Amino acid sequence: MKHSTRLISGVGALAVTALALAGCSSGGSGTSTSAADGDGGELTPVSLQLQWYSQAQFAGYYAALEQGYYEDEGLDVTILEGAADIVPIDVLTGGDADFAISWVPKVLGSIEQGAAVTDIAQIFERSGTTQVSFKDENITTAADLAGKSVGSWGYGNEWELFAGMAKAGVTLDKISLVQQAFDMSGFLAGDIQAAQAMTYNEYAQVLETVNPATGELYQPDELNLIDWNKEGTAMLQDAIWADSDRLADDADYADTAVKFIKASIKGWAYARDNAAEAAAIVTDSGSQLGESHQLWMTNEVNKLIWPSTSGVGMINQDQWDQTVKIAMDTPNETGATVITSEPPATAYSNEYVEKALAELKDEGVDVMGADFEPITVELKEGGN
Repeated sequence: MKHSTRLISGVGALAVTALALAGCSSGGSGTSTSAADGDGGELTPVSLQLQWYSQAQFAGYYAALEQGYYEDEGLDVTILEGAADIVPIDVLTGGDADFAISWVPKVLGSIEQGAAVTDIAQIFERSGTTQVSFKDENITTAADLAGKSVGSWGYGNEWELFAGMAKAGVTLDKISLVQQAFDMSGFLAGDIQAAQAMTYNEYAQVLETVNPATGELYQPDELNLIDWNKEGTAMLQDAIWADSDRLADDADYADTAVKFIKASIKGWAYARDNAAEAAAIVTDSGSQLGESHQLWMTNEVNKLIWPSTSGVGMINQDQWDQTVKIAMDTPNETGATVITSEPPATAYSNEYVEKALAELKDEGVDVMGADFEPITVELKEGGN
């Protein structure tokens, strides 16, 4: 049996050749195609738009593809890479993808502007956004940002930071707000005292850099992190989004949504239990990031998913409400908020993920990960 891996880059329409993996995989993916889809052997074409380039932030989807989990559900999945100029929800609503991965606050703004999309599976339960600083700056909470130069990427990534400062009583006139590039160069150069960093990416970039004072790589004990989960201003991030109108009008699409969620969660369970193998799958997909960086990313993303409170993909009401409240009540430096009113009821639904979780539990798949323990990853210079 062969499991096909089909990837299309979002940059320049780069075509990536299919990788054929001979032999049946373990973990229940050895079922033949015809038996799996129950429709004469024909697979349903499905496309998934990522919100960024190929990297282990999306390890579960790549693992589901490579392990044949999508195929087992009768789906022929193509993963579309993202890029700086690609808005996943625009691709979805434009009919060029069946599903998309994006952060909830970013999509809430699109919904208010008329996008008919639904969060059908909230894969990341925790936020990976932080502010990182060197130990000697003594910045450990949002309140400590007063009087400091604070980096922000903007482009919809700033809301947890601004909400955290507002909660701590730190107004924008009390900091020096720096437009931060999507890297840590400004931080390492000393231009930014507290820089925005994802736990699974930019934070690792610092730890992959040689400290000129020691000649060794920077170590975690030389840095402080402000964790928005602990500060109480975390917002929901990576979710699977579907077309609301198609869900309502097309029974086949709704059924496909359940199958897609099911296989994707199975892929994330694989990434949880086989972090090194999952990282290697992403590397082999054509990602430009190094092997140690990919493994770090897989491990850190696993921490955002596992253990799960209600089953991976479930949208927890309290977390949704907190995200919406921050989106409505927190202004950025221009005075704008993400949204001005409550999103419609169709903005999220647990209907499809509940069906997927029920099937996974019947098959003995651990969808809670109560015993999850992260691994120890040794980063190398440059993430190689």
